[in-house]
Amino acid sequence: MSERVVIVGGTSGIGLATAELLRDRGYGVVVAGRSADRLESALKLLGEGVEGRTLDAGDEEQLAAFFGETGPFDHLVVTVSPRGGITPLLELTGAELRRHSEGKLIPQLLTVKAALPTLRADGSVTLLGAVSSQLSGAGLAVLGSSNAAVETAARILAAELAPRRVNAVSPGVIDTPWWDWVPEEGRGDVVAGACSGTPMGRPGRPEEVAHAIGFLVENTYTTGIVLPVDGGARLAS
Repeated sequence: MSERVVIVGGTSGIGLATAELLRDRGYGVVVAGRSADRLESALKLLGEGVEGRTLDAGDEEQLAAFFGETGPFDHLVVTVSPRGGITPLLELTGAELRRHSEGKLIPQLLTVKAALPTLRADGSVTLLGAVSSQLSGAGLAVLGSSNAAVETAARILAAELAPRRVNAVSPGVIDTPWWDWVPEEGRGDVVAGACSGTPMGRPGRPEEVAHAIGFLVENTYTTGIVLPVDGGARLAS
């Protein structure tokens, strides 16, 4: 029987690319996301054999029901992340702070907690941070702090939940729907400009991050790391 992986946030962007990669490697894949429309589109793309359910990962009752219905599995990938968040301190509001905490750290930790009763005792967990945790650009206080919290949590949980392995990926500028908060007419220029000073000089592709997640799922001697997939962005900080 093939190993099963649950990807929460697996209906678009990095999560969807990860679902495609692991499906092609023979895993049984379950994807979940809040949007019924995105879930439907993802399942059409992924094809037969991939399961999917709608899920608000910030809702503990929904999480308990979801993992109860999903049953035993081997690997958990959580790519839940709110969009936007580049906000100068003088424009920052409590609502924006809460939106990022409730959109990233809280659902990622609650998802891991809810998964434990059915996650294999020596399986893996992979969380999604971002390179903003390593940068010091103006306006990154909320985004960087949120991602740093997730990456720190991954290291702590690697010790706390052993022998389960816990890691995180830390992407840079990746061309995904995360950028939909930027008006469409100028989005390409904004994305290109965000990575113009990096060694690679281009945005990454979702499948490049998925490849790193695949490594963390499959390498049974890797735990407690934050794996950058950022085109060298952290070198230009």
